[in-house]
Amino acid sequence: MKQTLKALGAGLFWVLVWYLLAAAVNKPLLLPMPGAVLARVLELAAEASFWRILLVSVFRVSLGILGGLLLGVILGCLCHVSDLVRTLAAPLLTIIKAAPVASFIILLLIWIGRDIVPGVIGALIVIPVVYSGVRSGLESVDGDILEMAAAYELSFSTRVRNIVIPSVKPYFLSSIRASVGIGWKAGIAAEVLTVPVLSIGKMIYESKLYLETTDLFAWTLCTVLLSLIIEGLMTPGKKKEAGHE
Repeated sequence: MKQTLKALGAGLFWVLVWYLLAAAVNKPLLLPMPGAVLARVLELAAEASFWRILLVSVFRVSLGILGGLLLGVILGCLCHVSDLVRTLAAPLLTIIKAAPVASFIILLLIWIGRDIVPGVIGALIVIPVVYSGVRSGLESVDGDILEMAAAYELSFSTRVRNIVIPSVKPYFLSSIRASVGIGWKAGIAAEVLTVPVLSIGKMIYESKLYLETTDLFAWTLCTVLLSLIIEGLMTPGKKKEAGHE
């Protein structure tokens, strides 16, 4: 409860700063008032097309993020047990982490359909982070406990369920928290550049193109709120940890 009040207070502080800056500038084309942006969001929310756009974008990018989580886990496990896979995967992971996201977006736009690019970009952002988290978690497993379990002839599934997974879980959840939000933002950025039909990125792009600054802020606000919701849904452990503290 205390953390929630702090977060709410901080949010209200920055809304106040936004209001004062907008009042000082007094040019809605440059910086609209918070009230005008909220009113525009409510206007958009009354239209059926608004919800279709949100659902399509959320599905598209979230599907990519979930795919990235799965691939990151698989790659982390394979690299832990195989030096060959680890050696072959290292250059690819380095390129994914080091290359500009815009470069990937442009290349993928040439290679595949624009509707698929945002999801693939979300996956590419998530994979290295989850891979590192899974690898770290597997390396943290106590070898002595595994040897003891083998000595007592515990089954492989029992060892994985009761020893490996509890050790990897904190690292895995941490990697999710670190990557999901970034993956979502990268996916929306890809939508802005590729402009797929029925997408938040397309609406942001058109708002910029036609100098509709209030609409630009409204869609950006929706993107931020969706990011918070998606992170909350994909990181349930965070709430438990907060409650424990």
